[in-house]
Amino acid sequence: MLELRPYQLLCLVCAQGADGAAPEDAGLAQVRDAIRKDPDQPVRLVCNAGDVYAYQDPGPAGDTPEGAEFNRKRDLDILCRLDLAPGNVLPARALLLTLLHAIPTVAGICGYESTTSEAWRGCPRAGSGCYEKGREKGIDALIPPRSPEEMAREKRASMEALRSGKGITIRPHILLCAVCQYGGGVRPPYADDNLPELLEIVLTTHPDLPVTMARGADWAMCAPCPKRVPGLNACVNVLGSGGLSNEKRDLDTLQRLGLRYGSTLKARDLFRLIFERIPTTQPICGRRNAAPSVWWDGCGEENRSEGNRNYEKGRRELMEKLR
Repeated sequence: MLELRPYQLLCLVCAQGADGAAPEDAGLAQVRDAIRKDPDQPVRLVCNAGDVYAYQDPGPAGDTPEGAEFNRKRDLDILCRLDLAPGNVLPARALLLTLLHAIPTVAGICGYESTTSEAWRGCPRAGSGCYEKGREKGIDALIPPRSPEEMAREKRASMEALRSGKGITIRPHILLCAVCQYGGGVRPPYADDNLPELLEIVLTTHPDLPVTMARGADWAMCAPCPKRVPGLNACVNVLGSGGLSNEKRDLDTLQRLGLRYGSTLKARDLFRLIFERIPTTQPICGRRNAAPSVWWDGCGEENRSEGNRNYEKGRRELMEKLR
């Protein structure tokens, strides 16, 4: 597990804004390289918070030269913006994505509008614009994305398996996503997942295709997704923590359908069951968590008060075709 001070996360982004130069601190350059190599490794945030959080105080060894009070305030300001506590642990990708979402500028964090005394002069790079430029480059500047070649290769291989008609595995809630896509007019070919192709096959050649409920960002449907981490069979689409929100959606879907992981149904029967028991996405997809949160995503926010209208449209159209 990596252990970092909150301000060091800002330094990683700031370095990217300085033409991607290595952080001035050699140890932080090693952290950057470690995160690029393993983007989803756990990172523990520690700072000199004192009080009931004194158990995790790292001491002054990691302080920058601006002074103890400035260092304490900067770290706590960052944690407050992230809505995290000292000692919290998150995957590195999730932490960095949350940071980029929550902190658009270091103004008021690393430097102040006025200098009240020498103790509050702040970081000399605070007004350079490097952090803001680094943030504009996004997460891909810190963590390389999946290559187009890899995703295209995975698309071809997974489509061969799907067209064989031998049966597929799928995480439960994306069956609802397939209906949403259909209602929104998405049709094959579709680059980011295999859901439109699944529906086309069910509607035309294999209505009795065996479909088995599986955990995680399963290969059969999610192989080409830009937000899939193949080595972990994980989804990183929700501030890097898609597994949390999506796992809950999976379990909510299974509960509504009376199924469990490993359950297998013929595709036509499965969609009929979905249309009978899940008339709207709102109770499954809705989220009331405010961003930044590892539970938040745009779909969840859109489903707060009513279900996805594309789902309702797709449900009506598919019910007619799957009678």
